[in-house]
Amino acid sequence: MKETIKDPWIKIGYDLFANDGPKGLKIELLARKVAKNKSSFYHHFADIEVFTDQLLAYHLKQSKAIAEEAMSCKAIDPDLIHLLIKVKTDILFNRHLRIHRDNPVFKKCFLEANRPVEEALLPIWTAALGLNTKKNLAKIILNLTIENFYLQVTDTNLTYEWLVSYFDEIKKMVVAMEISN
Repeated sequence: MKETIKDPWIKIGYDLFANDGPKGLKIELLARKVAKNKSSFYHHFADIEVFTDQLLAYHLKQSKAIAEEAMSCKAIDPDLIHLLIKVKTDILFNRHLRIHRDNPVFKKCFLEANRPVEEALLPIWTAALGLNTKKNLAKIILNLTIENFYLQVTDTNLTYEWLVSYFDEIKKMVVAMEISN
């Protein structure tokens, strides 16, 4: 797809939001990072709200692409873990949507972005946890895991080692639940 004149603004803004959330979206900082003047920003986006809406639309496109890629994962380790590391910026962007979900627009985008990814992950998740006959339970655990994941994930801990350990802990928890039933 051909890059538009707005794309550098969107990419820089996406990174800033992923790192600092909505408070990181300062027009002066954006302009400096894109190496343009502030009037160029206003020419393309009118204001920060319009810009944020375009960032959210970009994030939804990213989540659909991630979901498509997740469907080709055969196992959590290494396939899904490598994918999660590859889409680190998208995960951190989504994390800030979750953190700021008191904003209805952010909450809506967070839920919309998660839906296709959750659907793509559910088969591999169900198999990895050995819950093939308990798909509803697998879905509940996936939702709880996603919520917990966003509480814990940071720019520094989103590594292969941390993800392996995180998923191992989830497996242990499910095994312990199954034994107690």
